[in-house]
Amino acid sequence: MTPYLILSLFALITGMVVGSFLNVCICRMPKGESIVTPPSHCPQCDYRIRWYDNIPLASYLLLRGRCRGCGTSISIQYPLVELLNGLLTLALFIRFGPTVEFFVLFIFCSALVVITFIDLEHQIIPDEISLSGIVIGFICSFFLQGHSWLNSLLGILLGGGSLLLVAYGYQWLTGKEGMGGGDIKLLAMMGAFLGWQSILFIVFASSLVGSVVGVTMMLIQKKDSKLAIPFGPYLAFGAVLYIFYGRQIIHWYLSMGNFVKG
Repeated sequence: MTPYLILSLFALITGMVVGSFLNVCICRMPKGESIVTPPSHCPQCDYRIRWYDNIPLASYLLLRGRCRGCGTSISIQYPLVELLNGLLTLALFIRFGPTVEFFVLFIFCSALVVITFIDLEHQIIPDEISLSGIVIGFICSFFLQGHSWLNSLLGILLGGGSLLLVAYGYQWLTGKEGMGGGDIKLLAMMGAFLGWQSILFIVFASSLVGSVVGVTMMLIQKKDSKLAIPFGPYLAFGAVLYIFYGRQIIHWYLSMGNFVKG
């Protein structure tokens, strides 16, 4: 096995191990509980989960998705988060290699995983993640090549400011709140990590996908436009899409425009 394959496997395993911790954050943060204590335990019978029952993905399969203590079904969310974070980490390693950029984006994408699952279930985005993420993203801008502190600062202002204007505009037109403060802070965090150039792409991609999914859900559930749909997961999707394919998509779009003009 080559050193590159060994490092790739290590990245995958590391991502899944961190994913196990992300599950703790997803379950406890909305309740205001500590993510450090008490140790992992079954929410039904309080059985303290041993290390051999906490191996990412493998333990879920060996236990057949049930608690060793009481036999209660374990949510599919646990292995899903572990696998998702593992695959994201592997993809980042393949894309960026063992670089500072990989490490920074690993932190960023792990935070997006937590935000996505919390927002899907509770329709909230914890300030502990978004606000601290803005600070961390800005600090990291000093250590990344091709990403200056000014780029990060403009990303924070453009990201938070653009959604803030949308929120005020929607409220002024309809008299109703249509955009939560959590989404505004989340986009500011994305601007801090990815720079101001990413904001338009993320907003467009997330709005497009969110509109398609939202309309589909309303048709399936036969509900009107008042159906509350969390926007955080779509912003997260747009950010991840930008990391891997954003520049290529923008270049393709601009080249198509030049082709049409020609």
